Amino acid sequence: MKLRCLPLLAVSWILAWSPQAASTASARMVLQDSQPSPDQPTAPVVIDGVTLFSVRGVSAYPAEQRAARISAAIADLAADRSIPAESLSAVEGPTATTIEAAGRRIFALVDADAELEGVSRPVLAHAYRERVVEAVQTYRRDREPAVLWNAAWKAATASLSLLVVLWILWRGQRWLRAALAGRYRDRIRDVGYQTVHLVRAEQLWRALDRAVWVVADILALAAMYIVAHSVLLLFPWTRGLARNLSSIVLGPLGILGERMLGYLPNLIFLLIIAVIARFFMRFTRIFFRNVAEGAVKLPEFEPDWAHAVERIVLILIFAVALVVAYPYLPGSGSEAFKGITILLGLLFSIGSPSVIGNLVAGQSLAFRRVYKVGDRIKVGDHVGEVVQIRLLTTYIRSPKNEQIVIPNALVLNQEVVNYTAFADKQGLILHTRVGIGYGTPWRQVEAMLLEAAGRTPGVLQQPGPFVLQVALQEFAVVYEINVFVDSTGALPRVYTALHRCVLDVFNEYGVQIMTPAYEGDPEQPKVVPRGDWFTTPAQPPEDANRPEVGKMDGNPTSPTPA
Repeated sequence: MKLRCLPLLAVSWILAWSPQAASTASARMVLQDSQPSPDQPTAPVVIDGVTLFSVRGVSAYPAEQRAARISAAIADLAADRSIPAESLSAVEGPTATTIEAAGRRIFALVDADAELEGVSRPVLAHAYRERVVEAVQTYRRDREPAVLWNAAWKAATASLSLLVVLWILWRGQRWLRAALAGRYRDRIRDVGYQTVHLVRAEQLWRALDRAVWVVADILALAAMYIVAHSVLLLFPWTRGLARNLSSIVLGPLGILGERMLGYLPNLIFLLIIAVIARFFMRFTRIFFRNVAEGAVKLPEFEPDWAHAVERIVLILIFAVALVVAYPYLPGSGSEAFKGITILLGLLFSIGSPSVIGNLVAGQSLAFRRVYKVGDRIKVGDHVGEVVQIRLLTTYIRSPKNEQIVIPNALVLNQEVVNYTAFADKQGLILHTRVGIGYGTPWRQVEAMLLEAAGRTPGVLQQPGPFVLQVALQEFAVVYEINVFVDSTGALPRVYTALHRCVLDVFNEYGVQIMTPAYEGDPEQPKVVPRGDWFTTPAQPPEDANRPEVGKMDGNPTSPTPA
């Protein structure tokens, strides 16, 4: 019965400090079931970052609240220098021991506190009293002006020393990196087997250079931590922060290290998977690069397919590695991880149809060999030279030096005209049409068109040009002159030269071109007299009797400026 009453009496002594404290009898009735137990949490009484002791509480008066109130009372006592620290005394009562100083109550202890500590109440009160006296003396000594000025001087000296150390580390790492570069950089060689390079010398050198940089940064961080910890310990207001600095700075690292140790077997397995996957991916890149360059030949496999197949194999290797590694990823079984994966999958499924469509189209175009880099193509209304073929888009450069980006899905769904596919072997046929009246012999017209084609620079003579009569219209016969070229880079210039030659030849022989329409015979033929062929600002050639019609400035076979 006596033991059950002790907690109630302790609560009554504690609540007596409140201005509106209840009576002892009321406290006993209200807190009858609030008896502290050894399993109840404790809270530390802290002064200037130093823990004096720990106290327990009850459900109506938690330990944190009790410890904060005791800490505030001790701090108030220490701040009042009119009260000597030695005046602290332990006043024994029938149910509690009160720690007082000059008639001021600081806190009280009951038998329950002593029983939980495993000692008697007077012994515990004496020990607490000694700790409080020491804390008050230290509190007052640390705030004396001479001590604070000394601490400030030490803090300034430590800060200046830190700057010197950081400057030495900065200069030292620069000197060491320069020394290593001058002595060992040229000696580092590629790591590989026969002609296959696994690790480049430049990569090894960058790893060594970064290692020096990382070591210097670690030393700098260590120096800053040591100085910060030392400076914070000098002042009483920051001493608590200094004592907790290691847990603040190193605590997350410790937790991370502890978790890593727990996941160490899984991490080793993931590392092995990553190394194997990286090896196969690197081998795949090297192998298909050799296939694309022709160093490795596969039966019935076109070199143009190498890049597309390489991308597919890399995606498969990555997917297999991810599937194997997924169960061993940290947190893969948690609800948060599952929620993130579901969210990412939802976003991918909503926003990726066009991306996947372009991706599949790009692979399809690669296998169909529609075009390759350097080909001159026409897609819809766009004409230009293929510059790049990516997974999602194709880049072409127009004759006006414009970059045109076309989605691969759009290319797949439209007609593609490739001017370069047969130009190298069979030649590309350029053609243009003219309408000539029925009064002009068709043999004369064909002969003039062939002569104009023969004068055109950039046109192949073998195979030779030919003429087609494509239509017999109401007022004119439509003739088509066809010429062969072996280069698609100067198509606009060749067309220009061909048109110039046709005009000159027809003017030379006095034949009227009736395109685009004809309504009646004019009084005079619509031809340009020979004397007006080179009207200003045109310049006649040196041999005026045989003008070099259709000659272009510069190299006619040079590609269109890019």
